[in-house]
Amino acid sequence: MQALQEQSCHCPYCGELISLLLDCTQAGQTYIEDCPVCCQPMQVYLSTGSEDAIELMLGREND
Repeated sequence: MQALQEQSCHCPYCGELISLLLDCTQAGQTYIEDCPVCCQPMQVYLSTGSEDAIELMLGREND
């Protein structure tokens, strides 16, 4: 697995398709990143799934 991985996802605010660069060595963390389209603060959840695959979930900051 690469340390950095690019992944496409949809912003939970504006719904636009965006691309995030994920640090796969930091699985199990939660952090805030602004959407590059609408600038709203998204909560990014990284976890390790089956076979050490990185799973990404996005949520609104206040949810």
